[in-house]
Amino acid sequence: QDRFLAFPAEQHPIVLQIGGSNLDNLAKATELASGYAYDEINLNCGCPSGKVAGHGCFGARLMYDPEFVGDAMSAIAANCDVPVSVKCRIGVDDRDSYEELCTFVDKVVSKSPTRHFIIHARKALLSGLSPAENRKVPPLKYEYYYALLRDFPEVHFTLNGGLTTIEQVSASIRQGAHQVMVGRAAYNNPWNMLGHVDSEIYGMPTRCSSRRQILQSYQVYGDSIIGQYGISRPNVRQLVKPLLHLFHSEPGNSLWKRKADSTLRHCKTLAQFLEETLDAIPDSVLDAPVLMEPSGEQDYFAHVDSLLPPRYAKLANGSYESPVLVTASS
Repeated sequence: QDRFLAFPAEQHPIVLQIGGSNLDNLAKATELASGYAYDEINLNCGCPSGKVAGHGCFGARLMYDPEFVGDAMSAIAANCDVPVSVKCRIGVDDRDSYEELCTFVDKVVSKSPTRHFIIHARKALLSGLSPAENRKVPPLKYEYYYALLRDFPEVHFTLNGGLTTIEQVSASIRQGAHQVMVGRAAYNNPWNMLGHVDSEIYGMPTRCSSRRQILQSYQVYGDSIIGQYGISRPNVRQLVKPLLHLFHSEPGNSLWKRKADSTLRHCKTLAQFLEETLDAIPDSVLDAPVLMEPSGEQDYFAHVDSLLPPRYAKLANGSYESPVLVTASS
């Protein structure tokens, strides 16, 4: 159980995402997690993969049944003492109008304590596209996200989907986004995506001066947890995986990855791995400071206001009464 749920205290704030379509199982999963001090419990209503939304009948398929999602969120909230949230798309298949998205949010909010939604600003297609294609083919509709901010002022919304630079993230926040979630862009290009987060988003000094410094700190941490949850749990390969794109587009990157592949077949520690592979990367790259090069995307969301859909009909006539606000962790 610890192998799946335990985490270092330094990772706070941290959210646990669960998935399913059985109320009892969702309640039990939440109860199991309650002893691990997560800051929030999130329900997956956005994954379009066949195993999840197809045979599993959860993920994005749950957007077809907002009544059930409301009940599920109530069951989850009843078994934990932290905020709960939903991660979803802006629609599913042909149920992709702004009004249908609002109906989903409205129903979940009215039936549960949920006051935080993470919105992937694409719809999901449950057949005909792979999960990877579902992250690229359906068009982004950021105007739906910003319309939700307008129409549900008592609810907290996090923007997700299609953001690949820190300037885009900054632009979305300047436009009024409550929060932003970045996934694959941070994994695929962590130095350029995350190296500026402290200064650009939080207005704080950058904590890591170079990639060499990051690797030195990570090596100490990684070697301290090898085998913590049993033999090879975690192992060196699992610990190296988040590092493989640290030198994205830099000199030596291809050689570094080739050496990593061969070294992982025999090395026993992270220190050994780094000792045998880092000579592929020039010192000028390892010791280079974080540099922010303007990409011309400061006005990335400048025209979104002109694209906003009409107000949600239930709200336009003033009939919506929101339940008591429960704020989610930031």
